[in-house]
Amino acid sequence: MPKYLPVIGMEIHAELNTKTKMFCACENGYRLHDHPNTNICPICMGHPGMLPVINRQALEWTILVGLALDCEIARVTKFDRKNYFYPDLPKGYQISQYDQPLTYNGKLKVGNREIGIIRIHLEEDTGKLTHASGGTLVDLSRAGTPLIELVTGPSIESAAEAKEFCQLYQRILRYLDVSEADMEKGQMRCEANVSMQESEKFAVENNDIRPLLDHKLNPKVELKNINSFKALEKAIEYEIKRQTKALENGEKLVQETRGWDEDKQCTFTQRVKETAADYRYFPEPDLPPLNIDEELIKNLRATLPELPQAKIERFVREYQFDLENAKILASDKHLAAYAEEVLSELSEWLTSLPETEGTKEEILTKEGKKLSKLVANWLINRLFKHLNDNDTSISEAKITPENFAELLTLVYTNKVNNLTAQQILEAMFESGQAPTAIMNEQNLGQIHDSSELEVIIEEIIGKNPKAVEDFKAGKEASLKFLVGKCMSAAKGKANPQVVNRILMEKLK
Repeated sequence: MPKYLPVIGMEIHAELNTKTKMFCACENGYRLHDHPNTNICPICMGHPGMLPVINRQALEWTILVGLALDCEIARVTKFDRKNYFYPDLPKGYQISQYDQPLTYNGKLKVGNREIGIIRIHLEEDTGKLTHASGGTLVDLSRAGTPLIELVTGPSIESAAEAKEFCQLYQRILRYLDVSEADMEKGQMRCEANVSMQESEKFAVENNDIRPLLDHKLNPKVELKNINSFKALEKAIEYEIKRQTKALENGEKLVQETRGWDEDKQCTFTQRVKETAADYRYFPEPDLPPLNIDEELIKNLRATLPELPQAKIERFVREYQFDLENAKILASDKHLAAYAEEVLSELSEWLTSLPETEGTKEEILTKEGKKLSKLVANWLINRLFKHLNDNDTSISEAKITPENFAELLTLVYTNKVNNLTAQQILEAMFESGQAPTAIMNEQNLGQIHDSSELEVIIEEIIGKNPKAVEDFKAGKEASLKFLVGKCMSAAKGKANPQVVNRILMEKLK
């Protein structure tokens, strides 16, 4: 066991995609990043005497997120003033929550481990500062945007686990339709608390870290300025190495906030870390405490969709996807829904064909593994390429699940081979046309006629005597060469299995 072990906790802020801001009627600044100081009012600008009004939608969505993460929901909650002076906070304080958060004591499973969640509370976002030559620009479009903050216990053990936790949380927010949680747009901001502790001299229990015997814990460092999951992982890995090296050299660590420099690939000191006492929290006098009734919680729980982890498990169990493909397909709820529709339509297509026997359910049971592999391969390795190349989402694609299933039916029943199927897919992506129509229009159907193939094969054999001699001398690669030549002569439309069989017969 190494002498020092990383102890990591996450603080994740996510902007909620409500119609209006947290405490006023201004349009949510969630999508106003390109329009500085648009849709602002005396309330979100912090003018004296202005009274805030709570956004009910933001309150309910925070409870919904808490329910999705197995949190307890507070029956009585309140807002507090978090006092600090900074140009992006015109009031001089942020309306947040401190000792009575809306949701608390939850968990999220990452791999085989459960990461404890201390709280998810609701607050308002600050404005945005843009540092330019000669000064700093303040944009208050974002000020007042509903913001939820998730705080984990110090139970994450590696940079990779921290990254996966944040990715899973992002998927949940997207499944719930409460936030797009795009890190590059600042809709989700991940901050890591990292400390290196001496092995067997500390314990993590009940979402807290405590020293064993008379040991003194090393201070933690909060990492900020992180705008991607990849950067998060690198920043934590760097900090683990930096702190370990310092401790081994007998240097004294301090509790501080450090930024991540993407260009230099290192962390740098920003300021000494504040404590809760520095913020002088006190109850927000303009907002009364809230009573959360059981009926509201019950109604919100009833709206919870199937969440990513449950969907992954069902995809493996019900459709026989392998685990990695199930994870990819369930990473986006629209993609997951598309994949399910394709499988359903594919089994419908197969039941209507004379080549296949059985009901829809019987086909899925008998051929499920083969069909799921076919669907995953063509979605992930084929369709994804077109989506990525054209910067298009699955929801915007012209190809309907029914037409995609029809294409897979042509592949499954050997009406087309893989090469021509890819040509058809490209045409489908551009036009949205049905695959059979494209196949017929472009004469892309696979050649099954043995007599037609024999003419092509005999011509290839006659033109390639050296390859024929090599094959007869035991060189198996020559057969592949001849098959390739035949496929090329047939313009990719020949059935490779039939070509292979006829060639073997001719070469004996």
